[in-house]
Amino acid sequence: MQLLTYILGATVLGLAVLTAYLWRRANHAERRRKEILAQFAVLEGKVNGLQLETLESKLNPHLLRNILNSIQSHAYQTYFSLHKLSNVLDYLLYETRNRYVTPKEEIEFALNLIEINKIKVSPLFELKVKTKIDETDPLYTQRLLAPLISVDLIENAFKHADLQRADSFISIVFEWKNSAFSLTVSNKISSKPSMAQEKGGFGSETLAHRLRILYHDHFTLDRFVENDTYIAHLKIDLLEHHAKMLAAR
Repeated sequence: MQLLTYILGATVLGLAVLTAYLWRRANHAERRRKEILAQFAVLEGKVNGLQLETLESKLNPHLLRNILNSIQSHAYQTYFSLHKLSNVLDYLLYETRNRYVTPKEEIEFALNLIEINKIKVSPLFELKVKTKIDETDPLYTQRLLAPLISVDLIENAFKHADLQRADSFISIVFEWKNSAFSLTVSNKISSKPSMAQEKGGFGSETLAHRLRILYHDHFTLDRFVENDTYIAHLKIDLLEHHAKMLAAR
């Protein structure tokens, strides 16, 4: 009986020691896994930051050249255009240094950009610009929106519409509702061959890439054709993005 008690005691003790050993190994493995994930997150952030810096350094000169070309082609409206250009340059030189700007700042910049592009169109051309803004939303003046995020959709419309035809049109709608930024741009597709795009449409690739890096699954970007109208729609849920930023602090 004493031998059996001794064997049972030794077995229990052995199991306890083995359990403790396995627990320590599992605990160490879990800590190591968390350390590796943390290191990966840091590296991923650095890579994403470098990618954004590269993309944005290409984007600003490209945008500025397009603006100056528009002004040069219609010198009779230079004074008005330069006034709008000064606002655009302020935004490019100062605000785009920040990772994020406020939705209010981005929309005001985009409206100035549209005014500059208007000098290229025929007086009979239909250009409709609407804003549906809930200015009481507290996130409207928070730095949550990537600067120049609206450029590609707007410039694409002016590039591919026939700006001299009276039956052509461009429609641009900005919306800020429920802490979500939306931009819908549509234009009648020109029957003329489009001008060659630089390096295969760099702006479109840049926009999608920036959105994926900054907003992950908190955005939608759709581009499609209905009859002879090209439609692009961007929506960014900044409430979800804001919550994620707060949780990461």
